[in-house]
Amino acid sequence: MSTELGSRNGILIRIMTVEDYKQVKIFMGGNFYNGEPLCASSGEDVQKCYEKENDEYHISMIEQDTCLLAINENDGGRIVGLVLAGCQVPSDLEKHRKEAEEMEPNTWGRIAVFLSKIERKVNIFERYGVSKLLYSHITNVDASMRGKGLGARLAAALMEVGRSKGFLMMIAYCSSFYSARQKQALGMQCIYEEAYADYKDANGKVVFRPPAPHTHLRIMVIKL
Repeated sequence: MSTELGSRNGILIRIMTVEDYKQVKIFMGGNFYNGEPLCASSGEDVQKCYEKENDEYHISMIEQDTCLLAINENDGGRIVGLVLAGCQVPSDLEKHRKEAEEMEPNTWGRIAVFLSKIERKVNIFERYGVSKLLYSHITNVDASMRGKGLGARLAAALMEVGRSKGFLMMIAYCSSFYSARQKQALGMQCIYEEAYADYKDANGKVVFRPPAPHTHLRIMVIKL
């Protein structure tokens, strides 16, 4: 499969490389962590939470050739969007549980615990009888490009990458109302949702309080 996945209106989508990661990390610092509902509403510098471990995880996905960059060809190749995605297998459910249990109670640790509980509850591998799936971890678009269909282009391109690599299913955990709506428009199905107001700690306190319309975490899937 070509590393370039199509150009439209001066925006090229291509496979991300490890050499891109330094700029990817800078881009995420200015666009993802201050925009994703659970991170942005935390009052914490979430990029600094488990920074080394997240860098290693992101690079491991990039090395699978399953991550995408959108660059502005008319602006010196400036990054305007990205997808971090990678393969998941059934043993990852227990791996994620153990990792989440050992994390500190910072925002990223609380998110990891929340997602681990949900992925074990849903158990997508057992539910659909698949031995691997393509996990869309992060989709992020520059603020100046939002509302122009770039997120949908990135998601559609990722589906094509998944098909080319033999994945039968793609999954995304959408913490944002808008990301879930966008993926639904591309044919992804919501198979589970949980209201943030219903997720509480041991003292009965709601853990996540993002602003409306971000009221639920939604698990979106599509057969490839």
